[in-house]
Amino acid sequence: MAVRASRFANRRKKDRVIDIDITSLLDILTILLVFLLQSYNSSGVIINVPKGIDLPRSASESLNNFGVNIQVSKTNIWVDDKEVLSSESATDGQVFDEGGRRIVPLYNELIKIKETIKQSEKLSPNAAKFSGIANLVVEKSLKYSYLKRVMYTAASAGFREFKFVVLTQGN
Repeated sequence: MAVRASRFANRRKKDRVIDIDITSLLDILTILLVFLLQSYNSSGVIINVPKGIDLPRSASESLNNFGVNIQVSKTNIWVDDKEVLSSESATDGQVFDEGGRRIVPLYNELIKIKETIKQSEKLSPNAAKFSGIANLVVEKSLKYSYLKRVMYTAASAGFREFKFVVLTQGN
């Protein structure tokens, strides 16, 4: 009799439908999705700001485009995190040409980058095309005459579209 009772008990357990409440799980997944979407940066542009560059502030929140990163402080110039000019190691005769308008080490580095991009365009049809965009990370107290030299140099190397990198008001 005990055997028969246990058989019926097992049959009753199998016949029951198990309900699982997944509402709280869906709530958690929705919240995670919202946080991930808010923190996602679609530009993919990462710029390291060297020490000594105090960026200006802006209310604009538009994203930068892919391009060469030119970082300028009062004493140094970097191109894509590579130092190309230091005021301590350079003399005026080897730094400027074209009547003092073009910065030679910056021009030479930008030409190398442009040629590298052009070569990769020829070798691979899927390679990124040369955009001519220069993202400028500039010390906010830099004199305009020096910034004008940097922009002239970039433009003469083929980088004719400028995007200025600034801090947003919230930072």
